[in-house]
Amino acid sequence: MDAIPLLDLKAQYASIRDEVREAVDRVMDSQQFILGPEVEALEREVAEYCHCRYAIGVSSGTDALLVVLMALGLRPGDEVITSSYSFFATAGAIARLGAIPVFVDIDAATFNIDPDGIESRITPRTRAILPVHLYGQMADMDAILELAAKHKIAVIEDAAQAIGAERNGHRAGSVGDAGCLSFFPSKNLGGAGDGGMVTTNDAELAERVRMLRNHGFKTRYYNELLGGNFRLDALQAAVLRVKLRHLDRWTAARQNNAGQYRQVLAAEIGLPVEVAERHVYNQFVIRHPRRDALIEHLKSQRIGCDVYYPVPLHLQKCFNSLGHQTGDFPVSERAAEETLALPIYPELTTDMIRRIACAIAQV
Repeated sequence: MDAIPLLDLKAQYASIRDEVREAVDRVMDSQQFILGPEVEALEREVAEYCHCRYAIGVSSGTDALLVVLMALGLRPGDEVITSSYSFFATAGAIARLGAIPVFVDIDAATFNIDPDGIESRITPRTRAILPVHLYGQMADMDAILELAAKHKIAVIEDAAQAIGAERNGHRAGSVGDAGCLSFFPSKNLGGAGDGGMVTTNDAELAERVRMLRNHGFKTRYYNELLGGNFRLDALQAAVLRVKLRHLDRWTAARQNNAGQYRQVLAAEIGLPVEVAERHVYNQFVIRHPRRDALIEHLKSQRIGCDVYYPVPLHLQKCFNSLGHQTGDFPVSERAAEETLALPIYPELTTDMIRRIACAIAQV
């Protein structure tokens, strides 16, 4: 039996090898590795793709979150409302600045933050709401933006898993004060290492992010802000420019694979719920009451799978000081116990999907 990996980046690379090598050679020949024309070109292309005025390349999705919060002037003791169920970086970026992540439970169908739980968590110290577009589907931004406008607080979209996703006619990263993208290799648009992007329609915020990513200066050695080194490498930008040209085709393949799963998986399996017009399926996450047994069986059949995420943020040890305990956010806790990501990458074949479905049916 051939293995079916959770993600097969080698298959993707084989289809674009010549284009990528040409792009890398172009950068090597130029010997311009830090910012420069490749990064500037990618920023223009991503801004257009995300329907934003500005895009600023940074060193990772985590640093995108961090630098935006820095640009907003987040201070120790400030509060940022966010999802209790996401990758650590969502809350970690808040805490690194001495601010307090204020968690809200998720919607059981979409795994995104439940807007109905947000308003009761707003206090005079709340500076921003940070929703996560988890697994490739946008959160309910209309409801979130309405609350933010009412209370005069910022909205930062964690769109690390959702480049190209759409809801109510808007693309991920284009509706809040800023959006944060990740180009980690496993993402739909993944680089050859770490990388990220900040998107925004706010010229002043864009300029602050540009300065903060480069030690806080406009003119070299004249530091106006206390920034850091959050720059996107030119080599990464060149690779990403190649991949961006193929992104819509790869997204369509992911959506087609999701449709095939829906046809062959048993009705009792908890399938992803689509509430937006464009779910881009960074992950295909199912629910199963015997999740751990299913994992062991899939592994025995050489089928890749993974849990996103086994521990909700409010129960992570590093956040013990917030005083949360089991039962505080039950929908997130149940998701941590029941969910499982199946292969969804574009090169997955119909035969592979059927084999995965048969293995699940055995459990």
